[in-house]
Amino acid sequence: MNIIEIIMSAGKVSVDVALYTLLPIMVVMLIMMKYLEEKGVLDGIVRLTSPVLKPFGISGMGIFALIQLNFVSFAAPLAALAIMERRGTSDRHLAAMLAMLFAMGQANVFYPLTPFGLHWGMAIVISLIGGLAASTLTYYVSGRKLSAASLCDEEGELHQDKPRAGLIAVINGAGADAIRLSLGSLPMLLLSLTVVGLLKAAGVVEALTTLLTPLLSFFHISTVYVLLALTKCLAGGTAYFGVASEMVQHGQLTAEQINASAGFLVQTLDLPGIGIFLGIASRFVRLFRFALPGAIVGILVRTVLHTVMF
Repeated sequence: MNIIEIIMSAGKVSVDVALYTLLPIMVVMLIMMKYLEEKGVLDGIVRLTSPVLKPFGISGMGIFALIQLNFVSFAAPLAALAIMERRGTSDRHLAAMLAMLFAMGQANVFYPLTPFGLHWGMAIVISLIGGLAASTLTYYVSGRKLSAASLCDEEGELHQDKPRAGLIAVINGAGADAIRLSLGSLPMLLLSLTVVGLLKAAGVVEALTTLLTPLLSFFHISTVYVLLALTKCLAGGTAYFGVASEMVQHGQLTAEQINASAGFLVQTLDLPGIGIFLGIASRFVRLFRFALPGAIVGILVRTVLHTVMF
């Protein structure tokens, strides 16, 4: 097992994913989202959808985070979560919000997978259905005993007057954010792909695949998902895309398999995602056990829908 070769190979894939796939998509999408935000379009969407989504346990800031996760990146809702926590959103709403974000897909994986055959529109719709299922179950079942009293109006920061930036400032600001997010994924992506490469070279992935083959065959599930699921759980969505894109290029993964597995493999309930979201504040750590059942149900709903439709 040549460790240096594994590291070099992981580095090549990481740079290719970060600079030539994530960066162009993130730049364009962030500029679009920032421009719509500056023009007040996103605030208008929040105001219109708040009455509709309130029965699902989602508040105005929660809707904003939902839009950011599905159309920008998994890191985009962090600011909205921090504002909600700082402005005293109730425990019950925060738990529902966490469950929703853990269950939904993330834009930084959806968009890059589109050229490989992912049905983006249907994936977004199913992501929203799964997220709302997760928040509803958390709000009314697993988190029903949590306090629903907010300390103040957490939506005030969304609607307060603020100076509007010009088009050039929006482009420069969004471009800088996109570069920061894309390059910021490099260390974790490189480390994750190196670990996966070492596991493959050591025969761990092959042994695990052999062990699970009878069970997977019984349910008519391809063994190609073993490596992808392992990568996703240990290293997160960006690392999953790095492995998936490499498998597509080698003819080991088809567009049909990408679509069928997107409900289970494209979500934020992985070790990096849990660490990032719970690291915002200690209150999120306490609420995680209430959000987890809803998140699992939401992912299962998405998994079933993707499997049935594709």
